[in-house]
Amino acid sequence: MTLRSAWLFLSVMTVWLSAQDVRTVPVISGLSRPVDIQSARDGSGRLFLVQQNGLILIYRAGSLLGQPFLDIRSKTVAGGERGLLGLAFSPVYSRSGRFYLNYTDLNGNTVIAQYRVSSDPNTADVASETVLLRINQPFANHNGGQLRFGPDGYLYIGMGDGGSGGDPRNYAQSLDTLLGKMLRVDVESDPGRIRSPESNPFVNQASARPEIWAYGLRNPWRFSFDRATGDLYIADVGQNLFEEVDFQPVWSRGGENYGWNRMEGAHCYLAGCDSRGLTLPVAEYPHGPNNVNCSVTGGFVYRGTRSPGLRGLYLYGDYCSGVIWALEWRGGQWFSRQVLSSGFDITTFGEDEDGEIYVADSISGTIHRIEGSQDPRYWSSSATNAASFAPGLVAGSLATVFAAGVRDTPGSTQAQVLPLPPELDGVKVMLDGNAVPLLAVANTSGTEQVNFQVPFDLAGRNSVSLVVSRNGQQGLPVNVPLLAVQPAIYSSGGTAAIVVHNVGYTLVTRENPLVPGEVAFLYASGLGQVSNPPAAGVGAPLQPLSEALLKPSLSLGNRPAEVLFAGLAPGLAGVFQVNFRVPAGVASGSQPLVLTSGALASPVLVVPVRGNQ
Repeated sequence: MTLRSAWLFLSVMTVWLSAQDVRTVPVISGLSRPVDIQSARDGSGRLFLVQQNGLILIYRAGSLLGQPFLDIRSKTVAGGERGLLGLAFSPVYSRSGRFYLNYTDLNGNTVIAQYRVSSDPNTADVASETVLLRINQPFANHNGGQLRFGPDGYLYIGMGDGGSGGDPRNYAQSLDTLLGKMLRVDVESDPGRIRSPESNPFVNQASARPEIWAYGLRNPWRFSFDRATGDLYIADVGQNLFEEVDFQPVWSRGGENYGWNRMEGAHCYLAGCDSRGLTLPVAEYPHGPNNVNCSVTGGFVYRGTRSPGLRGLYLYGDYCSGVIWALEWRGGQWFSRQVLSSGFDITTFGEDEDGEIYVADSISGTIHRIEGSQDPRYWSSSATNAASFAPGLVAGSLATVFAAGVRDTPGSTQAQVLPLPPELDGVKVMLDGNAVPLLAVANTSGTEQVNFQVPFDLAGRNSVSLVVSRNGQQGLPVNVPLLAVQPAIYSSGGTAAIVVHNVGYTLVTRENPLVPGEVAFLYASGLGQVSNPPAAGVGAPLQPLSEALLKPSLSLGNRPAEVLFAGLAPGLAGVFQVNFRVPAGVASGSQPLVLTSGALASPVLVVPVRGNQ
């Protein structure tokens, strides 16, 4: 692990925006009750528009095609919450031609069916239907309707609790029924057949349906996967008081219980309910006076390029009020805020091949593209120590600012020469009005960041004004604390310290651990002022060395280690190096490593040691 690659280990942080930064632009009209907007992601740029009445239309190159892609009006009847409700394309649609529908049949029961495209790429083969799953619906409402492929290649199906009100048959909490659930099935490995993956949480539980991935849902009306992270967002329609958004991280193994009908949102629905063991929503909103809000419609995390200031925000809305909210994770908390009052009857959102987001107005039969700010988006606490990602800056050290809208595509651009340049990929960071040296601009798993050096001559101030710009588009200034010291050790994966053997200059690993008595060094940040400080962006000198004026202490395996040198790493800009002797008596194994400067200690990391047995 190199130091430079360590700078790319990210903390999940994005930024906020104001209501006037979001607008809608009409792009398609003339539809009848649109309920789903899909892209085949086959390079064609087409949008497939699902109407509740059983028609799927194609929008291409600025206009609707005259011939429907598919017509199943003979198989379904639209009305209330019934009809053709969802469409999903195979992850390899360009090769397979397979796609999947979720509709209610003439008896009102849910059908999950596979279809194929015909020899005409703009027309499906209506005779190719293979029914994969039928689910009886006891009532006319709460049919769910969304189906979507996850990043694991499996098909996810959102099922409502069977309808009526209050889930009278307790389907959502019962594992012997598919109602009130998120299902996860394999339909691609053996086309025409449906299987339950062995990794499903209840596949080996005799009393449970193996298709179940998560449960406790009332009526999941639109869910989506973040195309950058794989995280799952579920909008679940409430009963009388609250609408909710549920979240499942990409690393989940399933089995979450989202609470219905014990809870509605984060509140008891059943008197005296017990929330232990439940996964509560990350956002909710009330119906409000006169039920101005009534039914949540789930959207997408924006990952497009038209509106870089929106990137990383999950956009969702309400069917009755037309309000659109933006949800984000920042500073260790979820925040949701109204960003637009559209006036639409919002039945669905959609995402095209490029990550642009659309919203449907059922009443007017129009599809609108959502657009927003071009300016980078960030806030005060997104400016952090480059090693620990703790908020705040230290003069002389490398820092990181997490900002949406600084790099559109995955990867990184890194400075190739010293001194470090004041601009990379059109990006600048300004502190108190002056551009500072940049090391890298990166986009990793949807999280964007800029690495820069804080000039030494800013020392002594309590705070600085930070502004990030890209190609002349400038974000709002934020006030960032400037600290005297903020010790942190560069890490690999956020846990293992980057430590190098002094002899041979090889990385310390589990296979090549530290040995008591040997000399090693680590890379650090936030150690404050130094003797012989170089200019910002310039590599630190070898003669004379730039030593930390406040010498830090170090402990390894809870034993003090002798610090032989602490100062700027020669030849690097804004990076500290700490040389130390491994203490005698330290035990073998992964041992805690802590760097302390003044009264402040770094986050605890670990380093492998072959010590006393």
